[in-house]
Amino acid sequence: MSESVFTYAAPGLKFGRGASDEIGWDLQQLVPATTAGGSARRVLLVTDPGVAATGHPARIADGIRAVGLDVAVFEGTRVEPTDASMEAAIAFARDSGPFDAVVAVGGGSAIDTAKAVDLLLTNPGELMDYVNAPVGAGRPPEQPLLPLVAVPTTTGTGAESTTICVLDVLALKVKTGISHARLRPTLAVVDPGLTMTQPPLVTASCGMDILCHALESYTARWFADFDAKQPGQRVPYCGANPIADMWSEKALSLLAGSFRRAVRDGSDAEAREQMALAATFAGLGFGNAGVHVPHACAYPVAGRVRDYRPAGYPADEPIVPHGMAVVMTAPAAFALLFEASPERHLRAAELLGGPSSGEHVPLGRDTLPSVLRGLMRDVGLPSGLAELGYGAADVGDLVDGALKQQRLLATAPIEVTGEDLATVFAGSLEHW
Repeated sequence: MSESVFTYAAPGLKFGRGASDEIGWDLQQLVPATTAGGSARRVLLVTDPGVAATGHPARIADGIRAVGLDVAVFEGTRVEPTDASMEAAIAFARDSGPFDAVVAVGGGSAIDTAKAVDLLLTNPGELMDYVNAPVGAGRPPEQPLLPLVAVPTTTGTGAESTTICVLDVLALKVKTGISHARLRPTLAVVDPGLTMTQPPLVTASCGMDILCHALESYTARWFADFDAKQPGQRVPYCGANPIADMWSEKALSLLAGSFRRAVRDGSDAEAREQMALAATFAGLGFGNAGVHVPHACAYPVAGRVRDYRPAGYPADEPIVPHGMAVVMTAPAAFALLFEASPERHLRAAELLGGPSSGEHVPLGRDTLPSVLRGLMRDVGLPSGLAELGYGAADVGDLVDGALKQQRLLATAPIEVTGEDLATVFAGSLEHW
């Protein structure tokens, strides 16, 4: 029997300029200002050094204190977090607690770190107990988490909407994650004004994460093509479905009108707001439908980096930002998947400003990849995996890493083999 049910869930959402000024009030609705005995409630605010330098976290912390809540601030989040950096954040929280709520201010790295901290403050065990199998033990949380307010300062990751936190496991050189419905933030506060300080390459990389979220959820395996499940077997990523489609299509159309502008002129307030809205819509889509091949390929691309240091990111260690890692293989991945749903691929290309069926131009397998390559070039991204330091000799290792992401590959519209992945990686070494 095939599945006949799809699920949908989302955090509470507050969107708009100035929304971050109201977080103190929002927290008062989630936790009272004082206990029954009169002591102040305590909040943990998680951020990273770069975001802390903008002053946004300090301002938000002051606003929380103004309503009578105590705030402890952790500024040690690592951009592209690792098991070691998350364990350091967990240790800080355990030593500084107890807490009644958690606030994350930053990009996906800060929000994902806050999810892990929240999980380990409320549930027994250690980080690797909860990391997805086969890398970790895949243990589900047994207890509810503290209220988590996610405040993104980048436009792209969608972490404020999802049930996942992502990390690099250093010893294995693999990127993986923890996935459970209880990790979804309680409230997402999306204030486009916080994104104005993103450097151009950060905007470009994060924007590509939006793009791939929308494209992958739109082209994922249809929910009814899965085998029927019992209620307890259903997971947040249930495949493409009518509600996720709506969010994904809107995200793509918003990107078409704003992405290049936001990269070209970071002070373009309208473009920044449209990007923030696109990120929110894409997060609501993929946070329920799921992602597949480009994200599965991105994990080893990021986890096995040797020397690449992109502009606008911390330069102390090599790093491939998540959105950049995802989109590097996207053109080849969508060429591979075209026959599963040609009409969706062509519709996505049209929504992104590509050719439509009425323009009397050839449309086919390379239509969407061509649109993606043009957008990548226009926003200043690397020309392929070779520019990140990978060569043909690395393809086998990258395939091995991607094959470990079976949770993601299961959402692809076809059964993806190691040979398929080798074709994708080899075809992504140079785009132009």
